[in-house]
Amino acid sequence: MLVAEDLSKSYGGRVALDRLCLEVQAGEVFCLLGANGAGKSTTINLFLGFLYPDAGRALVAGRPVAADPLAARRQLAYIPELVTLYPNFTGVENLAYFSELTGQHFDKTRVVSLLGEAGLSADDAHRRVREYSKGMRQKVGIAIALAKQAKAILMDEPTSGLDPQASNEFAALVGTLRDRGVAILMATHDLFRARDVASRVGIMKHGRLVATLGTADMSHLDLEQTYLDHMRD
Repeated sequence: MLVAEDLSKSYGGRVALDRLCLEVQAGEVFCLLGANGAGKSTTINLFLGFLYPDAGRALVAGRPVAADPLAARRQLAYIPELVTLYPNFTGVENLAYFSELTGQHFDKTRVVSLLGEAGLSADDAHRRVREYSKGMRQKVGIAIALAKQAKAILMDEPTSGLDPQASNEFAALVGTLRDRGVAILMATHDLFRARDVASRVGIMKHGRLVATLGTADMSHLDLEQTYLDHMRD
């Protein structure tokens, strides 16, 4: 669903991404780990078509993003560190509005149902977003992805700043999306959640993918130690 083929990007002579190769299949969660500046956000922005590669290709459902970014984006949803919503709209109004932008129209009952699937109560769905916590905003972001029927979701530090309960709830939602066959590429510093939600993790350093690891037989401590070993190299 998501493929990077020798994907490279530099800024003013500084290499941000160096011949990245990875694949994320439908129904898979792939977490990118690494320090700030490792190339995680650059990777996501290349898949979104916000940046153009210097070399290589990013493909979404087989479509080269650089050649047809709009077609690629129609398959995607994006959940950033802080989901941007209209603060004076309710959750229902935000979801209805963003759905209209993609050419979809849902009645209020369906909108509330989608927000409920994303973990937001009916009472909260009718509250103004300015009253929302970050975790509630992230749930609206998930609901937008559900409404769009996105085949792949890109996430950039989605659990940063969440309290433990909200982080746990978000991880459960990611698992639900995975079970529905959505491909998820998540950039994160949260090794604990990465181990819990990802089928594979990739460790990035100085723009390179230096390791790709399966999580099935790896403990949280194993992942932490492996990550620290690569950061010291």
